[in-house]
Amino acid sequence: MQKTHLYVLWTNDNPVTAEKMVFMYTINSLVHGWWEKVTLIVWGATTKLVGENADIQKKIKEALDAGVYITACKACADQLGVTETLKQLGVEVKYWGMPLTEILKNNEHLLTI
Repeated sequence: MQKTHLYVLWTNDNPVTAEKMVFMYTINSLVHGWWEKVTLIVWGATTKLVGENADIQKKIKEALDAGVYITACKACADQLGVTETLKQLGVEVKYWGMPLTEILKNNEHLLTI
């Protein structure tokens, strides 16, 4: 059975990379049917970028509207003080250590940016 779920681990807090790669690819992947499901995992410095940058927050909403599932590292969000902001944007906030380990052990499709 072919795996049709793409996980994108986003740790690069560069806004240009966010707009011109992360959101462009995740949104278009669903719009054009390249993947059936796309999960964007926000981790590290990117957590702060999403919590504080209005332009990136607009992109988060666009991605959510397109069907991208967006989730963030709870430890990062808590430590960077953006947990509530992320939740208000519609981003799931949870601990990602074990789930990421499972993704890797199960040889899922994981794109790291």
